[in-house]
Amino acid sequence: MKRILEELSSLRGSRPRVLLCDDQPINIRLANALLKGDYEIFMATSGLQAIELCEKVVPDLILMDVNMPGLNGYETCERLKQNTATLGIPVIFLTGLQSEEDEVKGFDAGGVDFISKPINGTVLKARVLTHLTLKLQSDFYRNIAVTDSLTGLFNRRKFDSELAEKWELCKRSGQAMSLLMIDIDYFKKYNDHYGHQAGDHCLAEVAHAIRSNFHRSYDCVARYGGEEFACILPMAGREQALKLARDVCDAVARLHLPHARSDASEFVTLSIGVASVDVPGHSSTPAALIALADQNLYQAKAHGRAQVYCATPVEDAALQSSAS
Repeated sequence: MKRILEELSSLRGSRPRVLLCDDQPINIRLANALLKGDYEIFMATSGLQAIELCEKVVPDLILMDVNMPGLNGYETCERLKQNTATLGIPVIFLTGLQSEEDEVKGFDAGGVDFISKPINGTVLKARVLTHLTLKLQSDFYRNIAVTDSLTGLFNRRKFDSELAEKWELCKRSGQAMSLLMIDIDYFKKYNDHYGHQAGDHCLAEVAHAIRSNFHRSYDCVARYGGEEFACILPMAGREQALKLARDVCDAVARLHLPHARSDASEFVTLSIGVASVDVPGHSSTPAALIALADQNLYQAKAHGRAQVYCATPVEDAALQSSAS
């Protein structure tokens, strides 16, 4: 089973993430010592802190103490299961409680297993391995359904669900959100001149170059359709989004993919529209953010292509008003 988990982790490109939540530091230190060699470990000492961490790093598994001040383990688990971004995270309860009633309560809250205290290291490692393997297998097959086969990026279906989820996340946390709409310049002419097989190769190369600029686990890079891509940037404001957009343009320019039929350059280039909202609210919608990014993409093309366009804050407000 460990070999299967290692293969799944290799395909994903990162080690499994485990969140330890316990109000007793000695218990966290013990679990960390047992698991840190195989997993990326995050730590929380309260239910509220665990919820905040889950929204930021989205762990693959949570080891949750039951008896904690404030939110106890059951209540924390119930809150996580009410959030679409965290409901799929398996929770193993760590508890000294032994009654059947307590176990039923834990399963009703959304837990997948119980480990009794004091912790037995062999049992802990075996249960964690089992549930992480199941989680990563489930993620793997789910990702096949939401991945574009040509580019390896998320598909339009995944983009739509991610946009809704990240919008609500930024709305709850009161943080900015940005969106990039990206188009390969004169791609129809590229296909007509070089052929569709070369066009597919171009799409795959460009997709890889775009993806290489996004390092946060909660960013979403998708193939929006045809030669168009979209990047969702939660907790990122206008300036950060602009910098990322320029980095993306530079990354594709460095590929030096010849484009003999482009009126913008001798190589393949991108046009990017950037849209940002300071805090998603009731007066704005995800659809309005898409419309705004689309309008800014149109402006990038109208100004000569091979560039990034983002309206000034005043122009953004006017465009957003017209898009909503």
